[in-house]
Amino acid sequence: MKEYRVTIKDIAEELGLSTATVSNVIHGKTKKISQKTVEKVQEKLEESGYLPNMAAVLLAQNTSKIVCIVLSNHERYENKMIEDPFVSGMLNYLSKELDKNDYFVMLKEESDINEIIRYASMWNMAGLVLMGFCSCGYQQLRSSMHIPFVVVDSYQKEVHKYSDVGIDNIQGGYLAGSHLIKKGHKKIMFLADNDEDCNHDRYVGLTKALEEANIPYDKKDFKALHPMKEERIRIYEQLFLEMADYTAAFAAADMYAIEFMNFLQGKGVRIPEDFAVIGFDDIPLASMVYPPLTTISQNLELRAKVAVELLMELISGRAEGRQELLPVTLVERDSV
Repeated sequence: MKEYRVTIKDIAEELGLSTATVSNVIHGKTKKISQKTVEKVQEKLEESGYLPNMAAVLLAQNTSKIVCIVLSNHERYENKMIEDPFVSGMLNYLSKELDKNDYFVMLKEESDINEIIRYASMWNMAGLVLMGFCSCGYQQLRSSMHIPFVVVDSYQKEVHKYSDVGIDNIQGGYLAGSHLIKKGHKKIMFLADNDEDCNHDRYVGLTKALEEANIPYDKKDFKALHPMKEERIRIYEQLFLEMADYTAAFAAADMYAIEFMNFLQGKGVRIPEDFAVIGFDDIPLASMVYPPLTTISQNLELRAKVAVELLMELISGRAEGRQELLPVTLVERDSV
């Protein structure tokens, strides 16, 4: 037997009201409706078990309660960006913070940042959080749509009508380099899949620590990795042949640090007795591998909290956009 679903018309007929009045109560448009009528409609809705179409409710309101978290679908993420521990951690905390502010979360992967304009307006979104797009045309994006957004790591010198929450990558690189130097390491290779944005800044921090310690370094110490794992393994094989020239590696991301550490251990290299490895991010896996990974920690919970705070400022009109640079810390474990 087909289950009967109560409609707005049913509710209106039972109460002797127009369907427009019942619809306005459902959609929160109650300025011209008496409180007594509003309460009567709400009671009947609850009593009847009426289930509104939430998409229709949100789209009918002047301002929806949907915030879309947009992830870059760039080829370097191998279509697995959500699996990245940093991304999944941020999604977890962002979802919790948005829920505290009574917002619904929509998740979208997108390779073309301009496509955001189309579906952001289509869904009448309240705001956006962009992750993984790095140095894109954010100002042009903002001028093309009225919907406010916050970028996680925009790497722009200035922001206007959007906000950015980043971390002090240069200080993180400096902390990593200083720690390795303190432990007696002078020949350090740097591992990253590009020399841009956060990777560049982390390398700058490392070289700053080396310069302060009067330790020479060479651009060839920057070892470029490949986004694809199969290609990275070939690069690790080459780096293994260069091991005699180095005593430590600083990887721009924990996942690369752990991957390289496992590769070396498979070759019989003892960590940290024969070679030291330090990472960046402090993902949960960093404390679970053997040996536990020394790394630079960024507080994902704090980043998510600040990102949502910045977005709420934009949505409410309390600010036109600003940048927040959050600190990082060294976490000492057993890989150095």
